[in-house]
Amino acid sequence: MTSRVFGDLEDEEEEEEEEERINPTEVKMSQIVMPCHSNHRQELSVGQLLKWMDSTACLSAERHAGSPCVTASIDDIYFEHTIRRVGLNAVIHFSLSVGIQVSCEDLFTDRHWRVCHAYATFVTQRTSTGQKVTLKPIVPHSQKEQVEYSVAAERRRVRMVHDDIIKDLLSSGSIQQGRLDHMNVLRDETDAVDSEKTKVESVELVLPPHANHQVNTFGGQIMAWMVNVATIAASRLCQAHPTLRTIDMFTFRGPSQVGDRLLMRAIVNNAFKNSMEVGVRAEAYHEEGPNRHINSAFMTFEVLDDHGKPCTLPRIRPEPLEGERRFQEAIARKKIRLDRKYIISRKQAEVPLSVPWNPTNQVYLSYNNVSALKMLSARNNWRLSSEKDMVRLYTLEHKSMLSFRVQAEVDVPADRAFCLLSELSDRPSWDTHYKKCERIHRVDDDDFLYRVVTPSVQGILQDFILLASRRKPCGSGDPYVIALRSVTLPTHPPTEGFNRGEVLCAGFTILETKQNKSLISYYNQASPEVLPYISTDIAGLSSSFYHTFCSCSQYLTRRRLQSDSEFTSALYGITGVP
Repeated sequence: MTSRVFGDLEDEEEEEEEEERINPTEVKMSQIVMPCHSNHRQELSVGQLLKWMDSTACLSAERHAGSPCVTASIDDIYFEHTIRRVGLNAVIHFSLSVGIQVSCEDLFTDRHWRVCHAYATFVTQRTSTGQKVTLKPIVPHSQKEQVEYSVAAERRRVRMVHDDIIKDLLSSGSIQQGRLDHMNVLRDETDAVDSEKTKVESVELVLPPHANHQVNTFGGQIMAWMVNVATIAASRLCQAHPTLRTIDMFTFRGPSQVGDRLLMRAIVNNAFKNSMEVGVRAEAYHEEGPNRHINSAFMTFEVLDDHGKPCTLPRIRPEPLEGERRFQEAIARKKIRLDRKYIISRKQAEVPLSVPWNPTNQVYLSYNNVSALKMLSARNNWRLSSEKDMVRLYTLEHKSMLSFRVQAEVDVPADRAFCLLSELSDRPSWDTHYKKCERIHRVDDDDFLYRVVTPSVQGILQDFILLASRRKPCGSGDPYVIALRSVTLPTHPPTEGFNRGEVLCAGFTILETKQNKSLISYYNQASPEVLPYISTDIAGLSSSFYHTFCSCSQYLTRRRLQSDSEFTSALYGITGVP
């Protein structure tokens, strides 16, 4: 199994129709889970699993780099199922960051299931002369690899703003008030557990078996030791055997080597109704010298009853100042985890389709928006429905969901077409389906919120609140992307006289072709509000899609002659920003 991308359009059970090329960086590992790898429940210990994941991912990274690599970070790890003492099949695929998929196979029943997924980032070590190693660029050889390559850039955007989101949440009034309310309740409770009682410290000596051939400690070994102390801390709160559910991003701040002593500290930061967060910090020191902070992580545990259901946990009473800070930050991180689960892992059949937008979940909405469109465009079972003068209409049916794609080549450079089409406020001038489009909010240089008014086939006007996310190509062969999806805003609730519609996934991809032309594709997953506009075209009873695309082409051709200064202003969203 190769790495997959999270998003609304992910289908883990779908088989690719085209024969997949073997990626030279792909590494597969198969392990039999022995009793020595298991915990008290005869399940594979998480620490051992992390060691295998890190080792296999490192081998994949080194295949691409051609030099020794060390773990820099591992994105959030979600443990979906446990592993009994059966065969473990871990398959690793490398694409910019290393995608890790772990599945389990029951050797006696031939049953397979997914255990967890993660994305790891590695850095190369300097040469013996102290010079940096220059990595060769990734060259995607298939459409699937191209999508994985470009979506990895979206994951990087999420990583870069994670700390800023925490700070914004901590400064918000809702988090502060929630903390005060909780503290007032704790003063009156006698069964709350002092967080001080959950503190755990452990020292490990790094020996040669714990390190690689460069005498650096295996990242997986450090993670395993951190999971061990976190489990002890969680057990002290619940007085039971906790189950690890998620690990927030591991970020390695520095290396450790053979001979180092690693000091691991863990404490329960906060306990919610059915889960608790444990913070873990790893420091390295030698015989002399100060401690070096090398890693931190936050782990979420649950306690399951005999039926596999989460139990109610005792409350935690944080220590003053530092403990209250950790307590408050844990609330912010829980909100971020819920946002990720609600937005990135959301199934398309769930209703409502629109997700509330706010600055703290913007990065996840944007990630979902862009990756969903890229995954939709990458599907390989599109069928040509109709064609007129080289304007083609394709359809795709998947799990009772109908999507369509309108595609044509225009005599306009790709960067200019991207600039013009990404400004939705101009779309009513060429698209009769847009009666009005107003920009509500400029989130940043690449993301905007719009209110769109469209005619309705029932005679009632419809409006949509859309998040528009635009992205330039990540490399050669990658298209420009303008992705659209519905969101909700408290400042713009449904109003009388308008039927509030929803867009699941829509937008443009613009690919540069020969002779400075562009291949423009428009995609839309046909929600009930959108389907009536295109159903007659799909049935062959009309060709309104053709007239709309011709109007778009004429608009682009007419505007291509605008001055360079106007073009630059439009490209960066300077003109007309409210």
